Amino acid sequence: MEKITSQKQLEEKIAHCSACLEKKFSGEDGKKHLVVCGGTGCLSSHSGEILEKLEQLIKDKHLEDKCTVNRVGCFGFCSQGPFVKVFPEDRLYRAVKLGDVERIIDEDVIGGKCITDLLYEDPVTHEKVERQDDINFYKKQLRIALHGCSMINPEELDEAFGYGAFQGLIKALSMSRQEVVTEVLNSGIRGRGGAGFPSGRKWQFALDQKSEEKYVVCNGDEGDPGAFMDRSILEGNPIGVIEGMMIAGYAIGASNGYFYVRAEYPIAVNRLRIAIKELEEVGLLGDNILGSGFSFRCHIRLGAGAFVCGEETALLNSIEGKRGMPRPRPPFPAVKGLWGKPTIINNVETLANIPYILREGAKKFASIGTEKSKGTKVFALGGKVNNVGLVEVPMGTTLRELIFDIGGGIPNGKKFKAIQTGGPSGGCLTEKDLDTEIDFDSLIARGSMMGSGGAIVMDEDNCMVDVAKFYMEFICDESCGKCSPCRIGTKRMLEILTKITDGHGEPSDIDDLKELAAATKANSLCALGQTSANPILSTMNNFMDEYKAHVYEHRCPAHVCKNMVTYEIDPNKCKKCSLCARNCPVSAITGDVGKVPFVINKEKCIKCGLCFTNCHFDAVMKK
Repeated sequence: MEKITSQKQLEEKIAHCSACLEKKFSGEDGKKHLVVCGGTGCLSSHSGEILEKLEQLIKDKHLEDKCTVNRVGCFGFCSQGPFVKVFPEDRLYRAVKLGDVERIIDEDVIGGKCITDLLYEDPVTHEKVERQDDINFYKKQLRIALHGCSMINPEELDEAFGYGAFQGLIKALSMSRQEVVTEVLNSGIRGRGGAGFPSGRKWQFALDQKSEEKYVVCNGDEGDPGAFMDRSILEGNPIGVIEGMMIAGYAIGASNGYFYVRAEYPIAVNRLRIAIKELEEVGLLGDNILGSGFSFRCHIRLGAGAFVCGEETALLNSIEGKRGMPRPRPPFPAVKGLWGKPTIINNVETLANIPYILREGAKKFASIGTEKSKGTKVFALGGKVNNVGLVEVPMGTTLRELIFDIGGGIPNGKKFKAIQTGGPSGGCLTEKDLDTEIDFDSLIARGSMMGSGGAIVMDEDNCMVDVAKFYMEFICDESCGKCSPCRIGTKRMLEILTKITDGHGEPSDIDDLKELAAATKANSLCALGQTSANPILSTMNNFMDEYKAHVYEHRCPAHVCKNMVTYEIDPNKCKKCSLCARNCPVSAITGDVGKVPFVINKEKCIKCGLCFTNCHFDAVMKK
């Protein structure tokens, strides 16, 4: 691969690659171009085999001069994958199976016809939607951090060049370090990792330090349950994140950057390694980049999956080979970080925004979002919502828009109950909060937080006490144990929640939970412990009636907590088919096929729920 040693040479390369990519997407080259989703979700649904079969059919049918196929990053609409997109028609096929591949080649590529049964169907109008941008899931989205995902091959440097890579770095290198930091300050971007601290201020602190060595660290230790924002960005456009890290390195005077990524993300790690190797080969990583005198190298460190290593000082300990436990602050990492040197730590999504800010200008970025929260935010939207997937929306989008317009509402006609934002560190928001604008301060004011971007939707069938218990189980497992308030407080809170959901709750438990929550929040060393009680406090604030039902009546209103659920068979609905009895593992159901309705012996019943799930006539009831 030819070395790129000057800014002019890089600009010429970018212009050439942009023209080539434009010809591909527009059809000017006379070919059809197929792109296949290569994100983890679709790969788990055989998109890799779909890609291989497309390649084989193009070869077998001698279509090399008429069609190409490429692997790209995540499309975001995970519940509808795997995807195959056809250019220049911009036609999106969803839920593609191996058996559909030959049809795509024969009917679309060769025959020029749209395969309507593979198109997305609007659930309200029942109309088939051909173009991706016309699907409601995508209409209100704006891709900045997800720039290039689903459009370019993350393992092809030329495609990244064609989609705007390194234009931001070129501009940064023409500015002074202080001018770059000022540009980031003026953009108003706040850290996307959870705390929402202004990124420009963090950079300014590090720039102001006098040190022969400084570091940039990318926090890719994404540990929130249900979160996959950072993973998808690294899988879809790792070069964009590397560029953001390089700009940060130039801005503060660092010559080395470390990517800390959990080992459970093998695809992201592999693509990151490929990108680093390609950039080293062309001279865009290493010494004297573009003849500017700026030198920078990237390194990868794999995390073992400890949630606490998402906390920046625990992360630094882990990179240094120590146990991942938080350090007291101050000093802050910008003053004394990795190996005692000034260090800025930004998460993947934050760094993915930096090239846009330099490329398009701080003013344009600041024009997006709200007064105190600029730009966009990527969310992993999951749980009880029709459109599960990765969503990037401008700050200021309401929760109602996120859940019902983009998310498509609640499945099976169920009623919306709550949304947990911010993962284990966040809180539950309810119907009264649906018109809240999504930004850092608004969510905190409502008792939750932005966090890294997890958004789990719950419906009427969710027990909120059980939800609090789920998150507390996670926190207990992930607590490093360094400080007593977190180590002991979270354990005691989990014991009380378990007692309540097992049907043994006492009135004093509610007061004890509140007291423990306040003590743990006030006295823990790091954010894991300080925010650990948020799910408990928010569910108690919004669903105290459920806590009281569990404690005073020993009843779970949502029929979730096993020890407080009983099963009965409605004799008027029972068809006397014996299906429930045949599925009962302890023979607790008796009756006479075709003659006598079946009955559950409550003393023998182990409450496994198999009778309830197997009855086709809604005759089995939860009480």
